[in-house]
Amino acid sequence: MRVAFTLEQCWHRVPGGTAVAALELARALGERPDLELVGVAARHRDPPPEQWRPPIEVRHLALPRIALYESWHYLRRPRVESATGPIDVIHATGIAMPPPTSPVVLTVHDLAYLDYPELFTRQGLRFFRRALELALRDASLVLCSSLATLARCREAGFEDDRLRHVPLGVRATRATPADVARVRGTYELPLRTILWAGTVEPRKNLAGLVRAFSLLDTDAALVLVGPPGWNEDLESHLGGLPTEARARVHVLGWVPRGDLDALYAAATVMCFPSLLEGFGFPVVEAMAQGTPVVTSQGTSTEELVTGGAGLLVDPRQPEEIAGALQRVLDDPALAAVLGGAGLRRSADYTWARTAELVAAAYEEASGAAG
Repeated sequence: MRVAFTLEQCWHRVPGGTAVAALELARALGERPDLELVGVAARHRDPPPEQWRPPIEVRHLALPRIALYESWHYLRRPRVESATGPIDVIHATGIAMPPPTSPVVLTVHDLAYLDYPELFTRQGLRFFRRALELALRDASLVLCSSLATLARCREAGFEDDRLRHVPLGVRATRATPADVARVRGTYELPLRTILWAGTVEPRKNLAGLVRAFSLLDTDAALVLVGPPGWNEDLESHLGGLPTEARARVHVLGWVPRGDLDALYAAATVMCFPSLLEGFGFPVVEAMAQGTPVVTSQGTSTEELVTGGAGLLVDPRQPEEIAGALQRVLDDPALAAVLGGAGLRRSADYTWARTAELVAAAYEEASGAAG
């Protein structure tokens, strides 16, 4: 089977989790002898940065991104096949909806723009709403990264017979004690740290995390890892901390993958109190290092820590976040239990499993079309 696989997010200013998901899935699907994947993207002068380069061949359409998205959404052209040649299925790995000249399998990570429209620009909302309108009409199958996202898609109007739960995977190398010692030295970190990782944007709830940190009775440092995103002034949140607490905050920005795995392993606890997630890579990546996790109830990350693999909090209550963090910081036995449960739970999330579910969706979509 030949599949057109959209990869435009690799060229985004902040590729984020959607690019990670697409690249890791492309890598796993590429190992299957029953599939031939052809990447699809807009016209670009240069390849994406090294860490975002696709593992499969990418064919480029004639239009640059903005023009392509507008043309896809309002003119319903160009055909993906004009770049790829004959295909059996189109996999739209992001929300941009190509014309359904072949059966379209759509991945939906979240519908945050419906729940938090105030966090998006007017132009962004216009794009997402049109994409949803087209997806409701044209998508043969919709792959949801979590049960929370599947339920939200159902509420948005997708019929149950088009929805499939396809959890994502984790690719993490277990950090060694030497790796941990190296990153502590490189980033000048103390032995006890509270780690957050992600793209700096409003729904990650960094304001709530910083407020919780200010309430703790601890000497642990707060370590923030990840690139700047949009509509979030991190310094304004940190500026409200007492001088002593502010001195214990380490803002590292983007770090290489090997360093990130070691930073997870070095952390006393990982805290991810996001308001809404489609899956929650940082949570399962921390679990894969045996690090205890505090995360949000009521969103997809709650699914990741079932079976005692983490502590759940109301992300809108900084006092509750602080209480959970204090419990882990003060109780090494609890931290060990959580870390062990998380390590075992993380083994359920493999890209091979994700690829198997996606390949089955391709077969289903192409068979229904036939």
